[in-house]
Amino acid sequence: MARAEGRYADVEALRERAMSLRRAGHSLRQIRDELKIFNNDLLSRLVRGEPPPAWTKRPNAKDDLRERARELRLQGWTYDRIEAELGCSRSSVSLWVRDLPRPEPRHTPEEQQALMREGLARRRAAEHDDRRKAKFAAYGEIAELTDRELFMAGVALYWAEGAKSKPYDRRERAIFVNSDPGVIQTYLAWLDLLEVDRKRLGFRVLIHESADVEAAHRHWAAVADVDVSDFAKPTLKKHNPKTVRKNTGDDYHGCLAISVAKSAHLYNRIEGWWEGIVAQAQARLR
Repeated sequence: MARAEGRYADVEALRERAMSLRRAGHSLRQIRDELKIFNNDLLSRLVRGEPPPAWTKRPNAKDDLRERARELRLQGWTYDRIEAELGCSRSSVSLWVRDLPRPEPRHTPEEQQALMREGLARRRAAEHDDRRKAKFAAYGEIAELTDRELFMAGVALYWAEGAKSKPYDRRERAIFVNSDPGVIQTYLAWLDLLEVDRKRLGFRVLIHESADVEAAHRHWAAVADVDVSDFAKPTLKKHNPKTVRKNTGDDYHGCLAISVAKSAHLYNRIEGWWEGIVAQAQARLR
């Protein structure tokens, strides 16, 4: 019993010395070295209840941001504006200012909607300008097209968009279908490069039955530089009332199909050209 009381007295004396050092502005490490106490749990218990001196506290890197956020909130700023101004996350802003009163709306709902529309219009205009600049710069990167460049582009274009024979269904006929006027004209230029006689070409419009077929014929005749009378009977797609079509209106002209008569030999050459391109591309991967 006497030994236990002695140990208790020793701990109390040690606590008094530790608390005295703590109040004098010592850090835990300084108290440890002074009292030769190397048990962290014991050291923490000895100074429990006495706050650490201010000089030992590490500054919080966001303290200044927090104070600035609170100032801005008191000035009536919204979370979005504070977030953009300080470069902080929305969750941080909310944590810092949620105890402050909500600012009075600066605009009516109608004014707010108008501001949002104006902002959206500005953003879309900026995005459009960025796209225009990127496209203009890329356009300038294409110099005069050589015959070989057009040849390679045409082979890839046909293999992406043209009809292809299957091992179980060898048709071996060059048929190309597309709705993009630029693609059609590039394909026709490629056929001219290959010296395919224009008299061998057949033209047919593929279009929904509800569209203006005559207008489509005039459109594609101008694109292909042929007469409307050169077109075969159009292929009309039946309208499915269960689907919502987006390709409608005056800009919708369907697709143009271009077939080459007696084109088995041409088709087989296209297959060979494409296989050669693939072989060269695969060699680059090795």
